Amino acid sequence: MPRLIHKHSLATRWFHWVNFPVLAAMMGSGLLIYWANDVYRVGLGDFTLVQFFPDWFYRLFNLEHGLAVGMGWHFAVAWLMIVNGLGFVTYLGVSGAWRELLPRPHHFRDAWQVVLHDLGVRTAPLPTARLNAAQRVTYSAVILMGALSTFTGLAIYRPTQLAWLVWALGGYQAARLEHFWLMLGFCAFIGLHLVQVVRAGFNNFRAMIIGVERVETPLPPKSGSGS
Repeated sequence: MPRLIHKHSLATRWFHWVNFPVLAAMMGSGLLIYWANDVYRVGLGDFTLVQFFPDWFYRLFNLEHGLAVGMGWHFAVAWLMIVNGLGFVTYLGVSGAWRELLPRPHHFRDAWQVVLHDLGVRTAPLPTARLNAAQRVTYSAVILMGALSTFTGLAIYRPTQLAWLVWALGGYQAARLEHFWLMLGFCAFIGLHLVQVVRAGFNNFRAMIIGVERVETPLPPKSGSGS
C-alpha cells in the first residue's frame, strides 16, 4: 500500500536548487578565467601526463577569449553562492538538522561499506537512515569545500587587502592552486551526485522537488475465520 513520507524540508530543497545553477555558473566562468593562464598539469619535468586543459577543450565549449566576461560573471555569482551557503549553514544550526548531516567518527568507516554496496561487492542491506554514512561524509565535505573556495577566492581577488589570508593559505600561487583543485573537486562531486540520482530513481528525485517520498508498506495480514 503506497503512502507518502516527508523527506526534505522546503529550506533544504530551496538551498539545493539555488546552489545547482550557481555552482554551474561559477565553474563555467572560472574556466573562462583560467583559460588566460592555464598553467596546471600533471607530469614530471618536461613530460606532461595530463594538461588542464587542452586547446580542443576550450574550443569545444567556446571558452577562448572570454576573460572579461568570465571575471564579471564569477565575481557577481560568487556573492550569491556565499549568501546561499551561509543561509544553508544557518538553517542547519537553527533547525538542528546538522545532527542528521554531521558525520560521527564511525561514519568514516561505514562510508566504505556504502561504497562497496554501491559497487555490488557488499550484498548485505545498509542500515536504514535518511542519509547514509557516505552521504554524511560527502555532503559535509562539500560544505567545507565551499568555505575553502570562498577563502581562496577572496585571497586571489584581493591579495593586497587580504594579505593575512594569502599568507595563511601559503601564498598567492598556493591559493590559486587550491582554488583550482577545489573546482575539480566540485566537478567530481556533481558527476558522482548525478550518477547516484539516476541510480536512486525518480521517486528519490521527486522528493527533492516536492519534499515527500512514496514508499510501499505491506498490507496487514487478514485475520483467519477460525474453526
